[in-house]
Amino acid sequence: MHRLLPLSEVSSTNRFSNVRLVATDMDGTLTKKGKFTSELLQSLQDLATAGIEVVIVTGRSAGWVSGLAYYLPIVGAIAENGGLFFFGESEKPVALTPIPDLVAHRQQLASAFQQLQTQFPHIQESADNRFRVTDWTFDVKGLTTDEIKTLSHLCEQMGWGFTYSNVQCHIKPLGQDKAIGLLQVLREYFPQYTPEQVVTVGDSPNDESLFDERYFPLSVGVANVLEYADKLQHQPAYVTFAAEGEGFCELARMIR
Repeated sequence: MHRLLPLSEVSSTNRFSNVRLVATDMDGTLTKKGKFTSELLQSLQDLATAGIEVVIVTGRSAGWVSGLAYYLPIVGAIAENGGLFFFGESEKPVALTPIPDLVAHRQQLASAFQQLQTQFPHIQESADNRFRVTDWTFDVKGLTTDEIKTLSHLCEQMGWGFTYSNVQCHIKPLGQDKAIGLLQVLREYFPQYTPEQVVTVGDSPNDESLFDERYFPLSVGVANVLEYADKLQHQPAYVTFAAEGEGFCELARMIR
């Protein structure tokens, strides 16, 4: 495991001075104890005023993310770990993962979840699962690391992908992840930015692909990412001093 560089040790004349777009996770990265703060909202507005665009890249459902993309001072939001993209104030998402038959797809996901429940009867469907399109989620609370590994293996056996965050476990199409979705969005909607002008931010295992330096040389983990440091193959280049939304605000102050 390489040493994560504290963001506070980076000089003012650094790689962050050229950042034009921030691609950030939401839960545990923008939130504090599950909520947006007034400081976070001000930081988003300050970034927009400075001409730095923000794209949220979250595992949350299409139904929840459509509202966020519309009301927050951001340029867009990727939902369901790379499944869909809401651009600007558009209420209609762009599919990043093609699904020819949505009804059949949801039925197959439900069947996969039921199979998992035969071995883990205590897992519960997430509250926002009814608003999802591409994946199926259940609450991570109460699951041990070994149980999560077993669930991942079972999904793989059934031909599904699997990931988890600090709030949810996701049964998802193979190959669907945050990096793949974000790279597609960057190519199609923000081709003017080089990789060095994009900073990715996250805090948990489903953000791991955003820390892959082959695609995103500039990545930051808010301090709570250290809870998962030994579980991540790809780790952020830098880590903030503060946790959760306060860590994001720490980054925002540096780059705006």
